[in-house]
This record gives sequence, structure tokens and C-alpha cells, in this order.
Amino acid sequence: MYTGFFGLTEKPFAITPDPRYLFLSERHAEALAHLAFGVTEAGGFIQLTGEVGTGKTTVLRSLLQQLPPNCEVALVLNPRVTSAEFLHGICDELHLQVPEAAAGSVRMLVDLLTHYLLDAHGRDRRVVLLVDEAQNLSVDVLEQVRLLTNLETATRKLLQIILIGQPELRSVLGRSELRQLAQRITGRYHLEALTRGETSAYVRHRLRVAGATREIFTAGALRELYRLAGGVPRVINVIADRALLGAWSRDEHRVGSELVRRAASEVFGRPVLPPWARWFTLAGATAGAVLLALAAWRMTFAPEPAGVVAAVPEQSDAAAPVTNVAPGLPAPAMQEPVPVRLRERLAQAIGNTTMDTAFAGLLNLWGGQYGPGLAPPCEQAAAHGLACVAQRGSLAELKLINRPAVLALVDAAGTEHQIVLAGLDGDRARLLLAGASLEVAVAELADHWYGDFLVLWRPQGGALRPLRAGMRGDDVRWLRDGLERLGGLPANAAAPELFDAELQRLVEDFQRSRRLAVDGIAGMQTQMVLDAAVGAPGAPTLRPAPTGSGA
Repeated sequence: MYTGFFGLTEKPFAITPDPRYLFLSERHAEALAHLAFGVTEAGGFIQLTGEVGTGKTTVLRSLLQQLPPNCEVALVLNPRVTSAEFLHGICDELHLQVPEAAAGSVRMLVDLLTHYLLDAHGRDRRVVLLVDEAQNLSVDVLEQVRLLTNLETATRKLLQIILIGQPELRSVLGRSELRQLAQRITGRYHLEALTRGETSAYVRHRLRVAGATREIFTAGALRELYRLAGGVPRVINVIADRALLGAWSRDEHRVGSELVRRAASEVFGRPVLPPWARWFTLAGATAGAVLLALAAWRMTFAPEPAGVVAAVPEQSDAAAPVTNVAPGLPAPAMQEPVPVRLRERLAQAIGNTTMDTAFAGLLNLWGGQYGPGLAPPCEQAAAHGLACVAQRGSLAELKLINRPAVLALVDAAGTEHQIVLAGLDGDRARLLLAGASLEVAVAELADHWYGDFLVLWRPQGGALRPLRAGMRGDDVRWLRDGLERLGGLPANAAAPELFDAELQRLVEDFQRSRRLAVDGIAGMQTQMVLDAAVGAPGAPTLRPAPTGSGA
């Protein structure tokens, strides 16, 4: 994916609650301190609430990594259960053997837990019950939770309970029938969204953990992330991840505010405008209203000049339109028609941009004929000695592969179109769209393409496999020959077919020169880029094939 492109070791904005990525804002630090207090001190309940996506579960996972050695934890993640199922789940978390007769009995399950908690207390062990998504607990289960806190000695509670949930949890616990439980809550904390400054620090923190050594998001992009995500970490992650993918597909190493807005449009499923657009629209509407009122006033109150009669020239149907031109001045030149943009062509071609249409165009560039419905596309390609490779990548990778490709484009309505990228020349791209050739700006193509493509290539050596140290075969000999030719070494008819340490070094050098993942293994990506670099005869190219080692 985009990690290597940005110099990262992993995706920095995954939405899984990885404690390594915990960003301790002032609010998160306080939340973690509240939970730690609940674990180490005797008490009743600790309540932690926060909006969806504010990082409650991440804080919880971090707490689990910081538990003292004498703690045992029962973690309940799915509280939509009955009282008996809830108690049975706690027993399972504590690895208690539940007799078959006690499986559905609340009383017997409570007795079992009581004996266990007393035994743990005698061994100086603390038992903590953590309930995530606690707003989903029923009143009956919450009452059972309260009764569990009655398990105590003369000096302390035998079970510490921490409830974590969305803001609705506060409303649930505010019910009159649960007032006894609410009175036992010894600590409450509500996790707020990040501030603007914390949002910027949060993004930079996650990028650093993922291996970034430079700034990737511009200051404007960070401001837009805060504005559009509202400081909610999960939403920040989703938008930022999509923005990185968009920058990668456009071969841009910096993420700007426009890319963030484009990513947010995809995430939210609606267009996202820059912040000034609202004021521009408001100003335009106000100006329009003023002009409309002025025009109405003039029509109502302004007097007509005496002796002036409005005349409308008569025209036959064949007459030319009247143009107001001052005497002695030439008539205005006819404007050239505005070229149809890609988004309009996509809208016009709905139903004709299928994989069958695109694959027929792609196979034709290789000199083959495609028969829709006769066999799967890639099987028909194999009959011509070609292999299909479907990937997700960037325009820079396509330039390296240097072969025509089927791209998946998405129009403004969210409809997917399959088209062929047949050529690249500077900032212009030649497309085959619904059987017709079309030239567009690369920037316009990038507006509709998010990285999915399929290429055909002709594997050398008669095999389609990744090549690594210890392998033998004609494809290994082809690999060595191509790399040595690119390195300016003389042709060696007796080149060994063994993938040895010297060949691995050549592969690594080639991968490094082409900004590929440097692993010394000639996978499909490395082989395709090498195939393009050495210039396979008879193969169509996106642009003139590079030559020499510096290509």
C-alpha cells in the first residue's frame, strides 16, 4: 500500500485500538489515571464515558497493559445479554469451571463468583470487572452488577467494577430505579474530543510511531482535519488514512487541505467544501437578494423617459440572432466549444464502461482479441501468453511498470467505470473509454481514480512465480541477464540459472533504484518493472521504455 511511498513501516491511522498509538492528550491522560485509580484503590464503581470514536477503547487497552501483577481482569465487551449470561461471561473471563447445572442459575453463578473472590482476596489478588459499551446493559443486568458490589470484607470490596460507555450511559444511570447503583459510583470522567492543537499533535504522533521522519500533512491539511473531524480520533483516522491513499495515487508526497477535503467527501458520502465557501455562498445570496430588490424597486417606481418606446425587431425563423454591437466595432469572435470533461464523459458512458469493454481494449493493445462471455478475461489473456496482475497502487508505480492498464474510476454519483489507460505523456493521459479514445489531464484522471488497476504482462522464462535465493530455472536466468544488462555488464551466454547471493544483491540494488520494497525477492512487481526497463519487444508501453541503469 502507501506505507513505503511515505517511508512508513505500517499504516498509521488504523482504527483498531492499538495501545502503541495512544496519544495522551490532557483528557486521555486524566481518563487513564481515573481507570488506574479504580484498579489500585478500593471502591465501588468507576464510570468513563465519551462520544463514539473519542478513544475510550484505546484507553482501556492501554490500562490492560499497565495492570499491576496482582490484578485479574474480567473484560466484558458484549453486554447485550441476560443476567445469567452476564455472570457466566465473567466466570469464563476468570477461567472458572461452571457446572452444567449452574449455567442458567443466577444464584449458583453468584455463589461460584463469591467463593472465587474470597479465595482471590486471601491470596492478595485484586479482581477487576471492565464492561465496555456499558450503555447497552439492561436495567436487570445493571441491578445484578450492583449486587456484585455487595461482595466485600470488613475493609474493602472484593470486586472493582469499571463501566465504560457512550454518553447515554449517564442517562441510563440517572434513572430512579438505578439510584442505588449511581450512589456507589466513586469516580466519573467524560472523555472529550481533541482540541485543534491536540489534533495536530495526534496526527504527528501516530505518524512518528509508524516510522515517519518528516512532515507529511501540511498545516492547512491539519486545520481541515480538525474542522471536518471535530477532534474525534476515529474520524481523524479514517479521513487521514484516505487522504494518504489519495496522495499516494497522485504521486504526491505531501497531503494538503484539498486532499483532506476530497478524502472527507468520500468518507461522508457528500461533497465537502472549503471553509470560505460558506461565506462566499452567503455573500452571493445576500448580493443576489439586494439586486433583486433593487430591480423590483426600479420596475415599480422608476419613471419611463418620455417619448421612448421599446421596440422588438421582427425576425423570421431563419434570421440570425441579434447581437448588440457598437457601430464601427467588429463582431465578437465565436468562442470555441469548451472540451467535455472526464466526469461528463463518464456520466454519458454509464453502461458502456464495463470490464468486458475495457478488457477488450486492453487485450487489443497486445494484439489479441477478446470474446465477451467465452471465458473469463484472464483465461483469454493466458491463451495469448499473458498474465493478469490486479493491484492497488499509484501513478508512479504505473509509470514504472510502463504497461497499459485497466483503471477503476468512480464518478460523482459513486458509479464505478472500467477504462483503459493507454498512454502517458507529461501531464496528459490517453484513455480508452467505452471504445473511444480520449485525452485528459493527469490531474483530472486522479480526481476519479483511487489506485485500483489491472495490467497484462508477458512473464519471461515460462513461469509466473516470485524468485528468491536458491531457485533455479529459465526465469532466474532471464532475471540475471536483465539486471546485468541494466548494470552495463557484458552479456554472458553461460549465465548460471541459480539464484545466488550475487543475484540477490543485484535484485536489491534494482529495487532500491526504482523505490520498490528492498527485500531481495523478485516478486511480480519487481519482475514487471524489470520487464519494462529492459524493453520487452512487441509489448505496448505507456511511454517510451527507459534505457540504461539510470532509467
